[in-house]
Amino acid sequence: EVQLVESGGGLVQAGGSLRLSCAASGFTFDDYTMGWFRQAPGKEREGVVSSRAGVTYYADSVLGRFTISSDNAKNTLYLQMNDLQPEDTAVYYCAAASTGYSVRWYLNRPTGMDHWGKGTPVTVSS
Repeated sequence: EVQLVESGGGLVQAGGSLRLSCAASGFTFDDYTMGWFRQAPGKEREGVVSSRAGVTYYADSVLGRFTISSDNAKNTLYLQMNDLQPEDTAVYYCAAASTGYSVRWYLNRPTGMDHWGKGTPVTVSS
């Protein structure tokens, strides 16, 4: 069974930082396209960053502020979020896809991801 479990969300002030973690199990992490998505109340789910085989694509809204990384030995994905703004407030989801198309394609198509975690909430206060 494929399972993704996010952690690390919380409440921060604008300009602060958080690091989210995604623990993957039931599959080989390095064989999948991995990504982070987010969904604010009343809005559609949107891609934050997607990555596979060393190729990474960030949404314009987070470029230069967020960084994806991984610890393959632990089968864990991370999202370092710096200079957080109130507009970043959302539930953040880790996702995986067994297919290996363009990482940008997945970022713009959340339905292309095969597996999802339950999410971890991030709230940024002004």
